Amino acid sequence: MDERLPQAILFACTMNAIRSPMAENLFKLRFGKVAYVDSCGLRAGQLDPMAVFAMDDLGVDISKHKPKTFDQLQDDNFDLIITLSPEAHHRALEFTRHLALNVEYWPTFDPTLAEGSRDFRLEAYEQVRDQLDRKIRERFRGYRV
Repeated sequence: MDERLPQAILFACTMNAIRSPMAENLFKLRFGKVAYVDSCGLRAGQLDPMAVFAMDDLGVDISKHKPKTFDQLQDDNFDLIITLSPEAHHRALEFTRHLALNVEYWPTFDPTLAEGSRDFRLEAYEQVRDQLDRKIRERFRGYRV
């Protein structure tokens, strides 16, 4: 793995409504502005209120996040794309076919698949949040804000 911190990182998932905005904002929480960070999805869904609630527990407000697709990105000069769903991974590989940049796949559960009480479903979102937080800290450990 490259030891230099990428200057621009993109997190991608299916709808840009839960996992990728969580990851984008967790990176910003942990590493500030050491790199440009954005997120997108294959389709732009509605921001999931449970994701907002789960991130609120960490004092991170993602309520103003506007989901967007790969095609709606303002910039495509990324050094690293981290994909969080199989569909996003395939799209990222297609997106980068003629670009010299790294794509990493971090399989991440879709918490909308959790069924049960509100508390049970919220726990699934929190587990995804915590998993992403651990992966981000591990992948970028040693970098300073």
